[in-house]
Amino acid sequence: MIGYVTLGTNDLERGAAFYDKVCGALGTGRMMEWPGAIAWGTAGGGAGIGLTQPFDKQAATVGNGVMVALECASPAQVREVYDIALANGGTDEGPPGPRGDGFYAAYFRDPDGNKLNAFVMGPGAAE
Repeated sequence: MIGYVTLGTNDLERGAAFYDKVCGALGTGRMMEWPGAIAWGTAGGGAGIGLTQPFDKQAATVGNGVMVALECASPAQVREVYDIALANGGTDEGPPGPRGDGFYAAYFRDPDGNKLNAFVMGPGAAE
């Protein structure tokens, strides 16, 4: 249903370095690049993520209540993505751990303050 999500940035180079690492840990890389924007994903795969400088040339701001969830294959991958995010300019919003029956997640913000979550869902996910 969702093809991709776009997040704003005020520093494309810094944001690109963050998403290169986080998306790399999820097994995907840059799919498209054009002036002022980069997209990560896999053609024909799940939803991708784009990072862009706002078209209206105004400052990028964070949407209150907006969050992008990155699906992982295991609790170990959730922890890996979270650790990579924090090591590359992200900030903690909730460490990896069970968040209910069959749901394991970690929450963090990218260098521009956009909120993300790495999660796995299903039997054995709440490790």
